[in-house]
Amino acid sequence: MDLQSVEMRNLEVQDYQELKKSMKSAYMDMDEDYWDANSIKKLIKIFPEGQICVTVNDVVVGCALAIMVDYQKFGDNHTYKQITGDSTFKTHTEKGDVLYGIDVFIHPNYRGLRLARRLYDARKALCEKLNLKSIIAGGRIPNYQKFQNDLTPRQYIDKVKYKEIYDPTLSFQLANDFHVRKVLRNYLPEDSRSKGFATLIEWNNVYYEEISSAINQKTVVRIGLVQWQMRPYNNISELLKHAEYFVDAVSDYQSDFILFPELFGTPLMADYNHMDSAKAMRELAKYTQPIIEEFSKLAVSYNVNIIAGSMPTIFEESLYNVSYLFRRNGSMEEVYKIHPTPSEISSWGIRGGDEVKVFETDAGKIGILICYDVEFPELSRILASQDMQILFVPFLTDTQNGYNRVKFCSQARAVENECYVAIAGCVGNLPNVNNMGISYAQSAVFTPSDFGFPTNGIQSEATPNSEMIVIADVDLSLLDELHEYGSVQNLKDRRTDLYNITFNGKKV
Repeated sequence: MDLQSVEMRNLEVQDYQELKKSMKSAYMDMDEDYWDANSIKKLIKIFPEGQICVTVNDVVVGCALAIMVDYQKFGDNHTYKQITGDSTFKTHTEKGDVLYGIDVFIHPNYRGLRLARRLYDARKALCEKLNLKSIIAGGRIPNYQKFQNDLTPRQYIDKVKYKEIYDPTLSFQLANDFHVRKVLRNYLPEDSRSKGFATLIEWNNVYYEEISSAINQKTVVRIGLVQWQMRPYNNISELLKHAEYFVDAVSDYQSDFILFPELFGTPLMADYNHMDSAKAMRELAKYTQPIIEEFSKLAVSYNVNIIAGSMPTIFEESLYNVSYLFRRNGSMEEVYKIHPTPSEISSWGIRGGDEVKVFETDAGKIGILICYDVEFPELSRILASQDMQILFVPFLTDTQNGYNRVKFCSQARAVENECYVAIAGCVGNLPNVNNMGISYAQSAVFTPSDFGFPTNGIQSEATPNSEMIVIADVDLSLLDELHEYGSVQNLKDRRTDLYNITFNGKKV
């Protein structure tokens, strides 16, 4: 074969006759109608960039055809006929978020030259250029006919994935960074070699940026941590003045978030030492509403999202340990501690909450777990399933042993969930408050452990047991790259065929 020139370009209407010859040769095994001239003309008219061909010596020998779709309108349970509008392509929209591949083929005489790889690479470049979420397609599994009596489609796909079986289509797709979302039944009924089955494959665009009206949405996010010194206060005004000092200091660095520790308001319990511990904590809960009102104002006036540690809160006569998120746009969210520690239950009668959720902010998707909760990996995995990027952990520990439990578990959560984890705690002594004698902390921001992140997995950390702030920048785009190209991919590689997590009876 004399290869004088190989070229990638957009398909043109006058290419149809050469294209037809390559199509017929490529699909000799399929009893179907081939693309007619009008269909190709229509595709070129509505989406010229999406129709890509490869030529050898100026002859069209392969092609990749695609449309843009609003994928949520179809979901994962669609057929080829549905996604193409019965080949009318009325499903194409310039407002689509997914590049949907409707055909790829290479003339058999030109296979083995990596021309299909060039077509796939051109599609990926187009997906990135158009800022689309991903490339999705229904893929044939033509060798399945040989194994249909011995293997289910899922078993067949697994064996192809682990290179125990070779499939000319799926093996190539997996080698080009596509992953299988699910198995489709009757996707292309006329595909006798695949027995009507197909793989719903996807390639994720890690550079995709969701278009948002949020003015301050960004990729690099600045986090401020408050390592809070426990000290006596004569009244709530003194505590709030101290809190505003830190909000002011952190906002001077144009931070996006500030994290306070768990139960940072407990110095105000000194006035209730004559009561038993449970009653004293309920008295402290009376300060929660005025603190909420003040922090809500601080978030807006200092233009920073505040995670206000945690505070005791009474709801329907029961006592809870609650963290509050105050967005700088004035909105507020709350998180109940799921697992009170044994001492919280025995000393204060604190109950556990029953909800775990991710919060959208103008600087990423965040989760909040209060102290002991981070020691239960299921909770952070639930948050990771909702695309959490930063996990905030306000904590309060009395000994270094207790602190290390929070620290080591937080670092583990960063690795296994491929996210950032920020922790902030209290330091110092409160000899005049029952059950609150000493506090130990070393606040920090932890990262996943892979290339692009610090080798020790620590972005920044405080001096142990000293009142101070910590400022750290985290790059959310690095997480996207990690999810797709990390040395290991903890989230993707979970064996959900063997195990899963359920929350309130629903599979996560």
